[in-house]
Amino acid sequence: MRGMSKKVRVRFAPSPTGGLHLGGVRTVLYNYLFARKHEGDFVLRIEDTDQSRYVAGAEEYIFNCLKWCGLEPDESPLKEGAYGPYRQSERKPMYRQYAEQLVKQGHAYYAFDTPEELEKMRSDFKTEQNPSPQYDHTIRMKMRNSLTLSTESTQKLLVENTRHVIRIKMPENETISFTDMIRGEVSFDTSLVDDKVLLKADGMPTYHLAVVVDDSLMKISHAFRGEEWLPSAPVHILLWKYLFGLEAMPQWAHFPLILGPNGKLSKRDGAKYGFPVFAMNWTDPKTNELTEGFKEKGFLPDAFINLLALLGWNDGTEQELFSIEELIEKFSIERVHSGGAKFDYEKAKWFNHEWIKQSEVGSLKSEIKAILEEKGISITDDAFLVKVIGLVKDRCTFLTDFYEQSKFFFNTPVVLDVESVKPKWNAEKSSFFQDYIKELQNVGNWDAGTLESSFKELAQKKNIKAGELQLPLRIMLVGEKKGPPVFEISACLGKKESVKRIEYGVSLFNS
Repeated sequence: MRGMSKKVRVRFAPSPTGGLHLGGVRTVLYNYLFARKHEGDFVLRIEDTDQSRYVAGAEEYIFNCLKWCGLEPDESPLKEGAYGPYRQSERKPMYRQYAEQLVKQGHAYYAFDTPEELEKMRSDFKTEQNPSPQYDHTIRMKMRNSLTLSTESTQKLLVENTRHVIRIKMPENETISFTDMIRGEVSFDTSLVDDKVLLKADGMPTYHLAVVVDDSLMKISHAFRGEEWLPSAPVHILLWKYLFGLEAMPQWAHFPLILGPNGKLSKRDGAKYGFPVFAMNWTDPKTNELTEGFKEKGFLPDAFINLLALLGWNDGTEQELFSIEELIEKFSIERVHSGGAKFDYEKAKWFNHEWIKQSEVGSLKSEIKAILEEKGISITDDAFLVKVIGLVKDRCTFLTDFYEQSKFFFNTPVVLDVESVKPKWNAEKSSFFQDYIKELQNVGNWDAGTLESSFKELAQKKNIKAGELQLPLRIMLVGEKKGPPVFEISACLGKKESVKRIEYGVSLFNS
């Protein structure tokens, strides 16, 4: 693999503009896995050059998401390394020199056009064939820039601090190619690409300039990003060529989109179809709109990471459940698909259910305790909680399901589903439970097996089918038709609580 002779350094470079979409987390994951597999560095760089889109709290939110996912970077604004600062806004002074260098080389130019002039250009040059004119090689010589102005006029405008941007001068009729680690050879016609702004009027670089300069200065060896950035590739390749030389350019891979029910997965899909698309809850500070996250929905981070890894990648086998250690060992960029990966929420739920089932009870304890206490259930006996988790975890798709699946263990049900029992309730069944209560008082070894044997022996003695008695017993203990095996419930509740609930149930069914 080209470039592997130098140390592997990869980066995730989000803009702090809102919630972290699962596509963004997948990009983090693939970067992280690649870095760990090749004993390299995973860098987090905050790309906050577009200050108009900056959202307060978004940066902290990104760090919290990565912490929850267990994908924390080796270098970041919170963990400075040798290549800081790690926020582009703090690197602002260094970008102008590179933009000016490009102007001197003849690869870029100063553009003094006002917003009104740009708007007029879009209107004046609009045709049926070209409904959205761009500032490109066909337009640039008709605009107010250092290519159309004399050197003296340009210098005068600069000295007077006239608002201006620096644009790349895209060459005409050239083919630019590069080898994508996923897609192979990719080519572009430069005539179809407009003269992108590199340095804005406020002195901030655009993404195009900043990403190239920062990847060079931070010694990034591999740059992985979503396929939506493919159209920008010719601009970036030229900037590498002009500023640092193509041999210094990182190897690139463009990941496929994650698809929703109707094209690219979006926040709107989540709202419409009722599933999360962000890693964690995100509240928009402008609108106060809450977008639910996978964490708050009740996903385990291991399950979330597992399902994301398989959204566009597999190891060539039928295996579906992977720990992070297995993913690191088996991951390769070459096995990432080039086509879009469809997000299937039912499959995502399956992953979570499987991870909850295989999780050790102790590892779930603190999370479940917090969920129950938030619902008003005070946990005073951790050993009892652990027993309950062990009984109900196989029945839970989400961590949040633990409340509904286990609340009856902690609070004696007052309202019972009488209607499920009453039609077939009779004096014989009432008599059975009266005798069963007496038998329970004498049970020495209080475990599920003993309780079941005792129950079935008494039913046989009274000539009643045990199956007909189990539903009333379940309703007495749980309040409704749900829960783990009924004798295991009774064993967990203990003698005193079980007897109390059965006595209450009998009196209710008899009334």
